[in-house]
Amino acid sequence: MPSPYRAIFAVPGTKSFSAAGLVGRMTLSMMGVGVVTMISQLTGRYGLAGAVTATLALSGAAMAPQVSRLVDRYGQRRVLRPATLVSLAAVAGLLVAAERGWPDWTLFAFAACAGCVPSLGSMIRSRWAAVHRGSPRLLHTAYSWESIVDEVCFIVGPILSIGLSTAWFPAAGPLLAVLFLATGVFWLTAQRATEPVPHPREDHPKGSALRSRGLQVLAATFAAVGAIFGAIDVVTVAFAEEEGHKAAASLVLSVYALGSCAAGAVFGLLHLKGAAARRWLIGVCVMAVSMIPLQLAGSLPFLAVALFLAGLAIAPTMVTTIALVERHVPRAKLTEGMTWVSTGIAVGLALGSFAAGWVVDAAGARAGYAVPAAGGALAAVVALLGYRRLASAPDREGTAADDGDREAQRVA
Repeated sequence: MPSPYRAIFAVPGTKSFSAAGLVGRMTLSMMGVGVVTMISQLTGRYGLAGAVTATLALSGAAMAPQVSRLVDRYGQRRVLRPATLVSLAAVAGLLVAAERGWPDWTLFAFAACAGCVPSLGSMIRSRWAAVHRGSPRLLHTAYSWESIVDEVCFIVGPILSIGLSTAWFPAAGPLLAVLFLATGVFWLTAQRATEPVPHPREDHPKGSALRSRGLQVLAATFAAVGAIFGAIDVVTVAFAEEEGHKAAASLVLSVYALGSCAAGAVFGLLHLKGAAARRWLIGVCVMAVSMIPLQLAGSLPFLAVALFLAGLAIAPTMVTTIALVERHVPRAKLTEGMTWVSTGIAVGLALGSFAAGWVVDAAGARAGYAVPAAGGALAAVVALLGYRRLASAPDREGTAADDGDREAQRVA
């Protein structure tokens, strides 16, 4: 491991909470594509599969920021455990309803109740922010490391989820996903030494973290980016089935994540100068342009290469996004602020999954790749329109980045 990555783990407990986050976040890469595979296996209806996945994502988009707001106020252990139990019960109901052929409305009802699943990526990043506050370089490397972890989940997760659901029984992938979630959450919340100190109600600035104009731009942009991710999952499964190799969809989606993982590993070793907002804008635009080659996909090998290249822009853009959240959100609301970005992605996942499923059913898988292209174009437009808000000074006093800057000055 290169020395910058070794340095971030010098603090005791960091390896353990990052490992717990890896286990728990496997759910993120397995659940959506697992539900698509399960329902399409059982019913042959990609429109229904996309709609249920969209409901699952919208439920998370509605509930996750509220869970994170409670975490900022009361701490991770007190909030995450009961929230996770509610989510596990709802997902269990969804799997039973699908396997037993219950009416369609029951699938949507259980999916709508499953949104209490916590944003573990935000929880882990808030721990890194507490551990390395005052060390911008270490924090940059830590965020890059977590982007690598995210992509490792997306490399392994689809293979496990789609592979188990197609080779064993349809609900096998989502079932393993919830087991990963339970293990990760309870392992993480058992680690009290690195848990960020909660901020009581009286220490919280009034209102939601989303009042920040900069955070509004980030969340809106990543709603469009989420549409890319959601659509690619659905369309790639359908494309692989049309090609006669449905199980190969997991490998193709893993190659997409592999590109992001490789870029994130390199990005964490760099100490870039210049405006973060400008790097972010370039990253979003590159993500949009990378959707164009998908329209030419005529075989699974071509698609895999195109997705690998598209993935190169993801991790660097995400790392820069988290850094911008720190610039625009008060420290007392940092976990909530990070979760709003995830919420934007979840909303986009829902819309992208639904739109892609509808297009696939109506016109076939190849036509479905127009959906991520449209999502990329929309993301670039929103980023361009909101760039000035991000390039300006932080919206509020007492942002997480300001606190780190002041501590770094005291150390100096």
